[in-house]
Amino acid sequence: MASEMDQPEIEERIREFIAHKLLYSEAGFPYGDEVSFLQEGIIDSLGVLELVEFVQKSFGVKVAQPEVTRANFDSVTALAGFVRGKLSAARDSEALARTPQA
Repeated sequence: MASEMDQPEIEERIREFIAHKLLYSEAGFPYGDEVSFLQEGIIDSLGVLELVEFVQKSFGVKVAQPEVTRANFDSVTALAGFVRGKLSAARDSEALARTPQA
């Protein structure tokens, strides 16, 4: 389950997706995790849409239109942080739903 994966696994899955599906590279992701996808030309606007779809399918989180920003989707580090935040919020929401109401 996505919410139970190891912390580094999120970055690794993001790197692997970008390398194979957007860069068409079998050699892996050749950039640092802080490198801007857009500034370096790693992805374009269509690539951002593919990243959104990847995040939703791979990690089981919903991405709302206003969340599709450079702050959330412009580097491996930013995207992994966004995913962790969404997974954490989902866990908190599930825990709250299971808490008996007084």
